[in-house]
This record gives sequence, structure tokens and C-alpha cells, in this order.
Amino acid sequence: MIKKLLIANRGEIACRIARTAKRMGLRTIAVYSAADANALHVRACDVAYGIGPAPAAQSYLRIDKIIDAAKTSGADAIHPGYGFLSENARFAESCARAGIIFVGPPPAAIRLLGEKNRAKTMMAKAGVPVVPGYHGADQRPSTMKREADRLGYPVLIKAAAGGGGKGMRRVDNGKDFFSAFESAKRESEAAFGAGLMLVEKYLERARHIEVQIFGDQHGNVAHLFERDCSLQRRHQKVVEEAPAPGLSAELRRRLGESATTAARAADYVGAGTVEFIVDVSRGLDGAPFYFMEVNTRLQVEHPVTEFVTGQDLVEWQIRVAAGERLPRRQEKLGLSGHAVEARLYAEDPARGFLPSAGRLERLVLPESRGPVRVDTGFGEGDTVTIHYDPMIAKIIAHGADRASAIANLRAALARIDIAGPATNLSFLAAIIDHPSFKAGDVDTGLIERLGDSISRLSDVDRNELLACGVVASLLRAAATGLVAGDPYSPWGERNGWGIAGPRADMLALTVGGTLVQVRLRYGGAGRYSVMFDGTTIEVSDCRLIGDELTAVLGATATEVRVFEAGEETIVTRGGRSIAFHRRSVVEAGGVGPGASGVVTAPMPGKVVKVRVKKGTIVKRGDPVVVLEAMKMEQTLAAPRDGRVSETPCNEGDMVAEGAALIVISD
Repeated sequence: MIKKLLIANRGEIACRIARTAKRMGLRTIAVYSAADANALHVRACDVAYGIGPAPAAQSYLRIDKIIDAAKTSGADAIHPGYGFLSENARFAESCARAGIIFVGPPPAAIRLLGEKNRAKTMMAKAGVPVVPGYHGADQRPSTMKREADRLGYPVLIKAAAGGGGKGMRRVDNGKDFFSAFESAKRESEAAFGAGLMLVEKYLERARHIEVQIFGDQHGNVAHLFERDCSLQRRHQKVVEEAPAPGLSAELRRRLGESATTAARAADYVGAGTVEFIVDVSRGLDGAPFYFMEVNTRLQVEHPVTEFVTGQDLVEWQIRVAAGERLPRRQEKLGLSGHAVEARLYAEDPARGFLPSAGRLERLVLPESRGPVRVDTGFGEGDTVTIHYDPMIAKIIAHGADRASAIANLRAALARIDIAGPATNLSFLAAIIDHPSFKAGDVDTGLIERLGDSISRLSDVDRNELLACGVVASLLRAAATGLVAGDPYSPWGERNGWGIAGPRADMLALTVGGTLVQVRLRYGGAGRYSVMFDGTTIEVSDCRLIGDELTAVLGATATEVRVFEAGEETIVTRGGRSIAFHRRSVVEAGGVGPGASGVVTAPMPGKVVKVRVKKGTIVKRGDPVVVLEAMKMEQTLAAPRDGRVSETPCNEGDMVAEGAALIVISD
């Protein structure tokens, strides 16, 4: 009988596990690193234990410290969540030796399936189709490249352990193979403590469809249908849904049967996900599918399965770990409606989805109620650090059908206010509005093909949001007496009064690092002309209540939210947003990796590779430095042709955002 549950994780998954455990009457125990001492998951549990410094290798990946915390707290069981030690067989064995229940598969299944090379060999023997590739023991780079050449490019280099897009690189030609292999292996070793790799043929048009499986200790196995996780960037999922759109009943049946065959072949117990890649180059009807891997844990996207099946998968995990049979057999499981999940990340889509970090100056998320659910591990004022995955929240919506689920998700995204680190909120709003997504015509390469265009505001949206933001800021300043420092001053009036006719103000703003000169002319009776970049926008019938501005732009009514976060003003409408700083004097910014010759750190991180030395001749686009932050590697390129004149950084250095790493001269 489980009475006390230690959650060996952090963030939103720790909060989500604690929620179910408390509903089941269990006492919850959190662990935390120095960076997470005041984190939301610590506050969500009954008691918490510190386990070390911020780096995961010194805290959340320390098996000994977590077992000590479990013993000290009297925990009956440990739930590993996902990531960190969730797929670590040694951790499961350590729990068993300590007499503590591990809420997950047995160590033998983790070891067998967690090593993708062995898993693929086993699945092929069981009759489950596998992706063409090389999964052998000879890990020499020359051998791996020879196999990649045999498969034909593009290929995918993957870590044999772990997941989440870590240790994964697409390679389009032989000349890039060795550097990609080195980078992927190094990232795998940092994230999972293992450097075993494999090479697979990369399918240009494919759907990533996975099946949720469950097994119990009595030999029962069931699947809870499929999820479509095809919308990905940097090989990591962004939007997931269940069931998969456009899937025929026959293909659903075949995927489910293959998934349960895989589970039985491994004597699987607990929650797991069998991931398939479906080749849709000739359409979905009759499309071949291939086994990729089994994730021996709960998945980030499990809430969409919970919505459409009405089951609590964490409760299933706890009951199975306690020795109970599966709560429902296969014939009692069914689908109801449709669910879509969007992952809100601290990252910058305009910079290749580069992770971001910083204090969440403002964070307003929708309530978890009715068709909308929000899982998060952050509150306003918390900090997204460089040490962990940058996911801030998951926004999940349900509907009677796919269209209504998307509409509910769209409305939920529109209610989010966030300021601090860069986020992908506008990108999420844009991608679920895209015609291809709405039609269910998605594949793993869609986001890459769309490129920067999907995340950029249109000129109309940008200009309208900026105009609304300027007017709202001045209305707020006038209402609070900030104009001329005197609430009774005629200069603070909003009626356009002036000695020589309607007043006009000149404003200097910085938008995305670019100076924008704005001329605002008052027309009286709540009318304004906002002029910038050769554009004039007429704004009338303005009404500002709190953060909500209603106005008429030209002849079209609109509603926006405008809020301040420090010196920044954020304007948002329908999930799309723009931010600006109001400046009386524009300070000279630091030199960045643009037209200048200085390559700077785009975020705080660790220098793992310096690819050039003083005197090296480089061309624009050549890789010069590899930076690691938030468990991902980012290769920084030379911004111009020239000669390396300085290398201020060394391998192993921890650097701050904006730090000069390489200087290139004529």
C-alpha cells in the first residue's frame, strides 16, 4: 500500500503528479535543487528536501541523494516523472534495494527498451516494422558514417538513450556527418550520461504517431489509443493531439496491435509510449509505419490522452505500481471527442527557437476549468533558469470534435499574458491558425518548411498593436497623473487641447532592438493619429479599463491587452503580441553577432567547443563556438568574413548573456 510518494522531478510534471497523489489521499514529498528552493512544485507538496546545487548532474540526477531523501521522509514509493532519472534502470534497481516502490517499469524492461539499438532488434524479431538504419555495437565515427552513406542522405543521428530531442541531429550530406555526430554524442552524454548512438534514414514527409500503452504485474496489457506529435522543431514536440487526425479505423487498429505486441515482447509493466513514424509521402491511406522507440515513462503530452479517454494516467501508474490490475481492460476503453496540447516555452522562434531565460515579470495563465487544462511549474516572479528544460506550461483543450478543440485552445492562448524571457506564445497562436494545421495536413517537417514566416507578425498586426500600445500607455500615464507630474495639469488632458491647435507628441521606442520614431497627434474627442515608419493609423473611441483597451482602428473595432513589465510594454491580441521600450534617449546597445565581427552569447551557458583560434580565416556562416544551455547545444556562426583576432572564451567557461566569445576583424 502506497501512503507516501516522493516525486523525483521538478516543474509542471511534479505539480501534476502531486495533484493526483493528493486526490488519492497520499502524502507528497518534493525534492529540489538550490535553483528550485522556492519553486511551485516545492510549494505543491507536503514536505520538501534539498538535494544539491542547481546543475542537474549534482541534484536531480543524483540517485544517492534522492534515495536518501526517500528514506529520511519514509516514502513508500518514488515517481520519477519524465526526463532526469525516469528511464534509468540503475535508479529503479536502487529503489528496489532500498525497499522503495519504483512507479515505473521493471529495470529489465527499462534497460531493454531504453537502449534504442537493442529495442529495434527485438521489435524486428517480434514482427514489428522498424525504421531502416544502423543500430550496431561498432560506434566508431567512421563506421557510423559508412552506414549513413549506405542509407542515403538525409539521415538522423540519435542518442540510443533518452528522448526529448536531445542528442539528435539531421544530416543532409556526408561532409557534415562527423561534426554532427560529435555534437549529438556530446549532448547525449550531458543529458543522459550515455553516448551510445544510432543512425536512421530520415523520412522527408512523415507523421509522428505514438500509442499509449499500459501493463500490469498480472500480465494484462492495454493501449489507450494514439497521439499525433508531428508538429516539432529541433526534433522536439510543440503541439500534440489525440486522436491523430485523418487516421482510418484500420490504421488505428494496426498501430494499437503493434504497440501491444511491443509491450508483451518486453514483459512491460506500467505506463509507456510506443512511438511510430508514418511515411505519408504518398498520403495517409495505406501509409507504411515503422517502430522508432519505446519511452518507458509517462510522456509530456499525456494530458490529451487523459482528455479523450477520461482516465487519469498518473493514478493508473500508482495503482499498477502498488500491484493492482489495470483499472480498465482494452474492451472497456474508448475515445470521446478531441484534445490538443500546446507547449509554452521560454524560447525565441525568430532566433531558431533558441532557449531563453530570465524572471517571469508577468505570468497570467487561463484557469484549468471545463474544456481547458493548464499544467505549469511556474508562477509570476519565478525564474526560468539555464539549468533545465525551458517549458513554462502546457495548455490543453478538449472539444466534441477537432475544430472545437482547436477553437478552445485558441481562446485559451489568447488569455495568456507573459513578460520576461522570450516565449513562443505568438508562434503557437500562428501555427494552430495555419491552414495546414486546421486541415490536419501536418508532418514532422511542416514547421521547418514554414520557416521564420510563421512566427513573424504581419505588417498590419505589428502596426496595429504598436499603435494601440502607444495610445494605451499615454492614456494610462494621463489617468495616473504621470503627464507633466501633475494630475491637474492641462497638459495631462486627453482631449487634444493645445494653445496652437491639436497637440502632437514625438516618442522614441525600441521594438525588437530597432529604434522606431513615433509621432502621435491628438484629434480631440478620443481620436489619435499614430504615425511611424511611413504609416498612419487612425485610432478612435478609445476606452482603457485596467489592461483592456477597446478602440476603433480606421473603421474596425478591436480589443487588445496592454500591460507593463518593468520598462517594457507588452501589447497582445488573440495570442499574438509585440513588446516595446519607451525611450527618451536611445542608449547605444552592445555589439552582437550581426554586421559586426563580435560573436556574443545569446543566453547564459557553458562553452563546450571553440572551433577556431586566433588567426583562423573564417567565412560568414562558418561554425566558431558551441554553447550549451538548457540541456541543448547551440552552434554559433561567424557573422562575417575575416580573421579571428580574439578568442575571449575558453572551453568549459560559464558565460553570461551578451558576453563576447569570438572577435573577427578584416
